[in-house]
Amino acid sequence: MISDEQLDQYRLDGTLLRVIRDANPDNDVRGIVVAWDDEHVVIRKRNKNMVKLKRSYRYQPYSEPRSTEGLGI
Repeated sequence: MISDEQLDQYRLDGTLLRVIRDANPDNDVRGIVVAWDDEHVVIRKRNKNMVKLKRSYRYQPYSEPRSTEGLGI
């Protein structure tokens, strides 16, 4: 699970993130961190829609190659 400090750093930097939910890259969510709590993260997508995602998903900068290592996929 991603830490509060890492989410705050992504939010402050406005880092475009990739949220990996499963093995299919088409199901990834791309956007920036807006808010979070103990169980969820709110991401604003490029089209300005907001999505609330489980915090247990993998969050990584979009500029990095997609990594599913350690997800059990």
